[in-house]
Amino acid sequence: MLWVVLFLVALAVVAVLSVTFGARDVAPADIWAGLTGSTDTASAAAVGKRVPRTILAMIVGAALAVAGAVLQGATRNPLADPQILGINGGASLAIVSGIAFFGLSSASDYIWIGMIGAAGAAVFVYAIGSLGRGGATPLRLALAGAVTAVAFSSLVSAILLPRINVMNVFRFWQIGGVGGATPETIVQVLPFLLVGLVICLASASALNTLALGDELAAGLGARVRTARLFASAGAVILCGAATAVAGPIGFIGLVVPHICRLLVGVDHRWLLPVSAAGGAILLTVSDIVGRVIARPEEIEVGIVTALIGAPFFIALVRRQKMRAL
Repeated sequence: MLWVVLFLVALAVVAVLSVTFGARDVAPADIWAGLTGSTDTASAAAVGKRVPRTILAMIVGAALAVAGAVLQGATRNPLADPQILGINGGASLAIVSGIAFFGLSSASDYIWIGMIGAAGAAVFVYAIGSLGRGGATPLRLALAGAVTAVAFSSLVSAILLPRINVMNVFRFWQIGGVGGATPETIVQVLPFLLVGLVICLASASALNTLALGDELAAGLGARVRTARLFASAGAVILCGAATAVAGPIGFIGLVVPHICRLLVGVDHRWLLPVSAAGGAILLTVSDIVGRVIARPEEIEVGIVTALIGAPFFIALVRRQKMRAL
């Protein structure tokens, strides 16, 4: 409970910092003026753009972190992450294909097609990782997901390159960012994220049982396949919806759950809510860093999270390899 309180306090502090710092820093008085709309200064206008950006960063970060924690629990794979497993890539490919070939243009269309693409990618990666003797081991799933993610990225590039109008709109979206956040986008994506979050939280007890192993979980009366499918469905909804509005942001779902396990343990009833707060904090901080270090320009948040997450992933792989030896 102490960590929960600390994370919530940190989340509030980060929210204030996100509104304050950017290409143009604003004072506390300007923040209040921007929120109330009492003035029409440049600082108040900056606040008006940063508030939805901050909210979107928080809800997307929370969604990706919870999805990562659920995928790691459902597959018993510490390397599981929506980006590494190719789920975000599947959502990206589906969205770009929908825009290029079917003329999709609204955020709600992106969300629906993104969830379909995420689900298809999840099924495909699990099927590939399950081939051969031994089934879907953590290493096989990670390798199958990494190869699939690269293949999807190449297909996205192949679709975009001949279509300049589509590429100009989504070249920054491919990297992953929250700079285009609007209140309308948040309103459209929030119901999907809430549904996915509720499904994931409802799966917490089942994930604790799955952690004991399939045979023991079945012996305790758990329906292993149903529990795994239900939990994974919640994660896919979160991944698809988050990718639709923010692009394929990686490593949040890998880094945050592992850090939170060190703090609150492996009980998913605590791990999932704390991971949600941790993901919101990490993605918002990454967005702040991207805005501050390249003033007056900015670095997309997907690049910052990759710089943070890639070394963590390498260290985690080395740790798992040493355990196997």
